[in-house]
Amino acid sequence: MKEAIPSNAPEARGKSVTTSCFCDASHASDQMTRRIWTGIVIFVNRAPILWISKAQPRVESSTYSSEIVAARIAVETVEGLHYKLRMMGIPIDGPTNMFCDNQGVVKNVTCPESVLKKKHASISWHRLREAQASMTVRVCWESTDSNLSDLFTKLLNGPRLKELVSRVLW
Repeated sequence: MKEAIPSNAPEARGKSVTTSCFCDASHASDQMTRRIWTGIVIFVNRAPILWISKAQPRVESSTYSSEIVAARIAVETVEGLHYKLRMMGIPIDGPTNMFCDNQGVVKNVTCPESVLKKKHASISWHRLREAQASMTVRVCWESTDSNLSDLFTKLLNGPRLKELVSRVLW
């Protein structure tokens, strides 16, 4: 399985770019509705070019489900970015490294022999597995302490906020 590349894309010109993505979800963080809050930041080379901070329209029953929904949204956003870059003739060097801080999601998506035990999260799980298999993304674990998408999902104290912002803005 390979990543779908548009047949009408122009010839790639110039230097290739690398992409990376950080995603996170804050399970039931909305005190009124208990909906999840999704945070995504996408880099082209080392420049942040897109970030998302959004409350999701439904309530998830577990942290795992919240994280896998956030990862699915990140994959769909990355695929849209790949399409735009290719249609502008910009070559992409390898898959997007997608960092999330939930080890269960990383293990379930990256290990071919893993099975999903949570049926309600199956659509997002299958979407992530396909993106991993087609080498659109490479799902990796990132510690909660250094996950840049925490900027978009959590209330952070001053020093932690300053540290994460400085890493995004270099």
